[in-house]
Formats: sequence, C-alpha cells, structure tokens
Amino acid sequence: MRSLSMRSAVSEFMGVGESPTLGFFAYRLIAIVAILLSVTLAALSTLPDIAPGDRVLIDRAGAFVAAIFALEYAVRLWLAPQFQPDDRAARRHYALGFLGLVDFVSVLPLLLVLTPAGFSHDLLIFAQLLALMKLARLATGLPLIVTVLRNEARSLLAALLAMLVVLVLASSIMYFLERTVQPQSFSSIPRALWWGIVTMGTVGYGDMVPMTPLGRFFGGFIILLGVALFAVPAGILATGFADEVRRRDFVVTWHAVARVPLFSGLDASRIAAIARLLKPQIVPVRQVVIRRGEPADAMFFIMEGEVEVDVLPNPVRLGKGQFFGEIALVMEGPRTATVTAITETRLLALDRADFHRLIEQHPEIKTSIEKIAAERLRGQTKA
Repeated sequence: MRSLSMRSAVSEFMGVGESPTLGFFAYRLIAIVAILLSVTLAALSTLPDIAPGDRVLIDRAGAFVAAIFALEYAVRLWLAPQFQPDDRAARRHYALGFLGLVDFVSVLPLLLVLTPAGFSHDLLIFAQLLALMKLARLATGLPLIVTVLRNEARSLLAALLAMLVVLVLASSIMYFLERTVQPQSFSSIPRALWWGIVTMGTVGYGDMVPMTPLGRFFGGFIILLGVALFAVPAGILATGFADEVRRRDFVVTWHAVARVPLFSGLDASRIAAIARLLKPQIVPVRQVVIRRGEPADAMFFIMEGEVEVDVLPNPVRLGKGQFFGEIALVMEGPRTATVTAITETRLLALDRADFHRLIEQHPEIKTSIEKIAAERLRGQTKA
C-alpha cells in the first residue's frame, strides 16, 4: 500500500491526473531546461577551435544532463503501470515505444562518458540532439502536429506524388532543351533533377541556369508551377489544423455541456446539437458580463469560475454548472440585474436566436428554464 501511495504521489508530480499540479509545472520546467541544455552542449561541442579544458567541461555538463535523463527514465519505467493501468506489459511497451526509446538514447551520453574506453563523439552529439524529441511529451502542440499529419496522410501523399511527377517531367524536358548548349551541367536526366528541385523550390542556387531562350521560358513556367504546387500541401495542413482544433474544442464543449444539470437528462445527440450552438468566452476578474437595463442578447452557462448577481437585498453568487441571463430572454425585456465575474470565469454563451430555437426544439428545457427564471424573478420582486 505504501508503494502504491508513493507511486501515485510521484505520478501526480509527473503529470498524471485530471489537473496539473504545482509539482508537475516544476518538473516540466526542469525537463525543458535540461533538454535545451543538452542541445546547446551538443552544438558547442562541434566548435572547431574550442579549448581542451572547455571540451572536458562540456562533456561533464553533458554527463550531468544525461544523469537527469537517466533518473527520469528509471522513474518512468517504474511508473509505467500507473500511466497505463489497463496494460499488463506497460513497462515493456513503454521501453519499446517511441518516447521510451528516445528517453533511453538520451541516457547514452552518461554511459559513454563513464566508459573507460574511448567513445564516438558523433554518437554522443546525436544522442544529445535526439533529446529534442522529448519535447513531444511536454509541448501540447507537437502531438497535434502528428495527429494532423496522420489524418491528412492520403492528401499529402497525393500532393507529393503530383510534385514528383512534375519534377521528373520538368527535369527531363530541360535536359533535352539544354544538353547541347551545356553538356556538362545538363549531362543527364539525374543531374537535371537537381535543377528541377532547386527551381520548383524557388531556391535557384545559380549553379545550373538555362541558357537557351526556350529553356529560360520553360524554367520561368516551372518556377510559377512550383509555387502553386507547394501551396497545395500548405493548404492541406492549414485546413487539417483548423479541423482538428475545431474537433477538439467541440469535444471539450460537449463534455462541459453534459455536466450542466439543465442538460443532464438529454442524450448524446441532443447534447452535441446544443454544444454546436454555444460559444466559449473567458471573462477576467471583476469584469461586468451583463448590466441591468441593457437589451438581452444571450444567456450564459458557467463552466469554471464564479459570478456575482447584483440583486436585493443580498447579491447572489453562481458557480460552475449554473446559468444566468435567461430572465430577460424569457420575458423579452431588458436585463433585470448586473452580473460581475468574481474570479476569471469561463462561460458558454447562447445567443437570443439560438435560445429561442433551443426551447422550441426541447420543451423540457423550456419548462426548466422558465421555472428557474420565475423563481429568480419572484425573489427579486419580494426584495
């Protein structure tokens, strides 16, 4: 039991749990600094005029960073069943997984420095640079890139094949146009492929330049075509990123809506329909959300934080899972109270048109909202 409690405590420090702890932020800061230091040391070790004493200092610093990685690797190997509780072979799967292998390779600088025999300096540099891959665990944006590449793999492959076809055809045509004038530069189609690559990439190093008028005209056309072809994968990736971010935001909104008591009795499809209508909004501390007397344009659901409703005789505080702003929408009149954010508050806003559409489609929600609005209005009237 004591081992399990210790493992749970360490796993919270490493970032396992519903919400990050202060210890996890400290661990992430240390890990990021160690990764950046590892890469910096690898770059410094390649300087040709570095003094022998400085090289020894760099090697020792690299060994120290690798020791930190070794400790992290041992802890993650020990915590593997905690990270994957449903996997009986969690330790083996972690050790043989991509990030597990990266963690192991990052330890190599320590093992190589401690070895009495000489070691490959290039291998040491590679192991230190490979530590950059550990950022995939710490930076939330990197897994998003991998997901987008996987989702758009077929489209990207099609675009790549189209670019490859154009590259081969353009280089072959340029070979036939320029081989008589420049027999050394355009001596074969494989050599002409270099011209095609730098031309389609709009790099143009100048080492292979068409001389004939027809060759120059064709080269200019290929430059324009290359710009257009490179725009295709860029558009695919941009659309993929937008779709994936929208999909993840929708999942978060769906779970947030499902936790609202007002919608707890609805099935998944109806919750999804409501989630599409809601717009997220973050309100800073002490900012007024709605003001008494203003026209009503939306009602709000509180996802996180707390707001204060200015009603007499005593202000009322509303928290997570509650809503406000519905009275003016139900009565088709101005706001009856001022609502201010007590803490930084995350809201979901439902505008007037969507509100009326929602209560028409879901009479049970309309009944609940009207009942709560009547009780709140009755309390204000008595005050």
